[in-house]
Amino acid sequence: MAEAGKSDLDAVRFRAFVSYSHADATIAQKLHRKIETYRLPRHLRPDPITDENHGRLGRIFRDREDLPAAEDLSESVKQALAGSQVLVVVCSPDARESIWVAREIELFRSLHPDRPVLAALVRGEPEEAFPPALLDGAEPLAADLRKQGDGWRLGFLKIVAGIAGVPLDALVQRDAARRIRRVMAVTGGALVALLAMIGMTIFAIQSRNEALHQQAEAEGLVEYMLTDLRTELKGVGRLDVMTKVNERAMDYYEDQDDLSAMPAESLERRARILHAMGEDDEKRGDLDKALVKFTEAHRVTETLLAIDPDNPDRIFGHAQSEYWVGRIYELRRQWRLASSRYHAYSNAAEKLIAIRPDKPDYFMERGWGFLNLGILEFKSRSNDGLGRHNFEQAIAWMGKAAEKRPQDSAVLKEIGNAYAWLADSYFLDGDWNRYLAARQRELEAKERWLAVDSKSTAAQYAVGKAKFAIAVGRRKLGHEDDAKKLFNDANIIIAKLVALDPTNREWAEMARKIQYQISGNREIKL
Repeated sequence: MAEAGKSDLDAVRFRAFVSYSHADATIAQKLHRKIETYRLPRHLRPDPITDENHGRLGRIFRDREDLPAAEDLSESVKQALAGSQVLVVVCSPDARESIWVAREIELFRSLHPDRPVLAALVRGEPEEAFPPALLDGAEPLAADLRKQGDGWRLGFLKIVAGIAGVPLDALVQRDAARRIRRVMAVTGGALVALLAMIGMTIFAIQSRNEALHQQAEAEGLVEYMLTDLRTELKGVGRLDVMTKVNERAMDYYEDQDDLSAMPAESLERRARILHAMGEDDEKRGDLDKALVKFTEAHRVTETLLAIDPDNPDRIFGHAQSEYWVGRIYELRRQWRLASSRYHAYSNAAEKLIAIRPDKPDYFMERGWGFLNLGILEFKSRSNDGLGRHNFEQAIAWMGKAAEKRPQDSAVLKEIGNAYAWLADSYFLDGDWNRYLAARQRELEAKERWLAVDSKSTAAQYAVGKAKFAIAVGRRKLGHEDDAKKLFNDANIIIAKLVALDPTNREWAEMARKIQYQISGNREIKL
C-alpha cells in the first residue's frame, strides 16, 4: 500500500475507471462526459483532487484513447485500473457476457480490494445484466439508470456520490436548488406556450382539418409540462404552479369522448398525463378532482387493454389505473368501491405473473395487490383477521422478488413496511408476542435496506422507528432493560436526523415520542 498523504494522490491517475461492453459505448461515453464535467459544491470537496480541479472529480478512464496509443492495450488497461480510485461498471446483458468486463472487475478487485465498485444498470434486469464477477465478493453500490428505476438524474447522482464519497442527500438537495432556479426561469414562458398549444389543438381536433402532426406536437408539449416539468416542480416544492395547467389540459381531454379512433401512442400519452394530474390533485387533498382524472385514465387504459388484452405493458398500465381509483375511494372511506378496484389491480398482477413468471417487478405488483387489500381490511375492520392473510401473502410475494434482487433497497423497504402492517394488526388485538415477532422481521428488512443504502435518511429513520416500536412491545411485556436499550438506540438515530433537518415534522414527532417513553411514561403511543 502506498504511503498516506501526497504519495497516495500521486498514485492516482484516474478518479474512476468505466468498464463497459462496446454495445454500450454510447451511454458509457455520455456517463464519462457527465462525470468529468460535474462540479461538487464547495462544501462537499473533501480532498485536494476536487479542490485543485475547482470541484471537478478528476480524469475518468473509459477507453485506450485516454493513454498513449503506442502502449499495449492490456498493459494500458492494467495501468489505468492500478491508478483508478473507483471502478464504475456499466451493466447490461452485453456487459454480463463480456469477458473483458469480467477481467477488468477481477483485476480491479485484486489490486484494490478496499476501493469502491459501482454498478450502473442501463439495460435489462439486474439478474440478467450484472456480470457474475461483480457479485463475487462484496456487493457493489448500485445505481439504476433505467427509466423504471432511479432514472438518469438520480442514478447519475448516486454514481457521483459513490465516486466522491459524499452523502447522496447533499447532492440531491444541491441539484434541487439548481433546478428550481432553472425551472422558475422558464416556467412563465412555458406555461404561456402550453396554454396556446392546447387551445390550438382543441381547435384542430374540433375542425378535423388539421394534420395529426399538430395534435402530436401539442400533446407532446402537454406531456412534457405535466410529466418532466412536473417532476422538476415536485422536486423543488412548486406543484402549485401546475394547477392552471392541469385545468386547461383537462378541458382539452374532456372534449374528446370517442377514444376508439385515436392512435395507441396518443392514448398511452393521455393516460400518463392523467395519472400525473391525478397524483397532483391527490397530494393537494382535492380528492374529487383526483377521482375525475383517475377515472378518465381508467377509461383510456381500458380502451388500450381491449385492443391488446395479452400485452403485459397494457395490463400493467391498466392495473395502475385500477390502483389509483381504488386509492381515492380508500381515502374517501368508500371501502366497498375501493375493495373492488384493489381486487381488479390484484387480478391484473396475477395475470402478469402468468405471462412472465420469472419477472421480479411483477412479483412486487402481486405483493402490492395483497398489501392494498390487507390495509383496506385493516382500516375498515371488514374481517376478523385485520388483513393478516393478505399481509402474509404480500410478504411472501415480495420475498420472491428479494430472492431475485437481494440488494434492491426498494424491495427491502416494502417488505419491512408489510411486516409493519402485520405487526399493527397484532397490536390492535393485544397479541404482543406475535406483534414483536413481526416487528423484529420488519427491523431485519429495514436494516438490510440501510446496509444497501447507508446514506439514505429514509432508511435510517425506518430503522429508528422500528427499534422504537419493538421497545414499546418489550416494555408492554415487562422487559424493561431491553426496552430502555432499544429506546436509547432509537433516540440516537432519530436525534441525528433531527439535527440534520429540524424542519422535518415527522422526525421531530418521533423524537418527541421517544423522549416521552425514555422519561418513564408507560402509555403506549406508536
